[in-house]
Formats: sequence, C-alpha cells, structure tokens
Amino acid sequence: MAIIEVVTSPASPWQNAFVERLIGSIRRECLNYVIVLNAAHLRRVLTAYLRYYHGTRTHLGLKKDAPDGRPVSATAAGTIVARPEVGGLHHRYERLAA
Repeated sequence: MAIIEVVTSPASPWQNAFVERLIGSIRRECLNYVIVLNAAHLRRVLTAYLRYYHGTRTHLGLKKDAPDGRPVSATAAGTIVARPEVGGLHHRYERLAA
C-alpha cells in the first residue's frame, strides 16, 4: 500500500475537510438534539450515531448509498416500516416481506 502521511497544521480546519465534515454532521444531526449526561452516555450516543452513519445514512459521494452498503428491495415487496435508530432521533425505512 502506498499510504502517505500528511501532517496538518493545528487549528486549521480547511486542511482536513473530511474530519471537519464528519464533526459537523455529528454536531448538526446528533449532539444538537441530545442532552449529554456524562462521558459514558456520550460514548453510547456517539456509538449509536456512528453505527447509523455508516450503515444507514446516505452519502452523495457514494451515489446515495451508505458506506457499509444497503440491500435494495423490490418496490412491491411489502409495506414500509420505520425502524428507530440513535434513540429515535433518526429512522431507517425498510420493506417487510410480503
């Protein structure tokens, strides 16, 4: 693997756009709506959000797919149900088997 380490300057958010985008998404979509009680609670909330972020949330750079990928169901397969994620803050919509 030809991985090259690139060191960024401290306090320079424009040099690391990918991390800044992730941090912004965490703040806008998760932490702005949750009152954090302690460090363990924050860890649980962030773990649930990152599971949602990689498994369900769509990304434009991936042609509206999630990083872990999602199965595509047939349009007439059954009724649509909402499955709560991140403590009900977000939902995953799936079709039930007919």
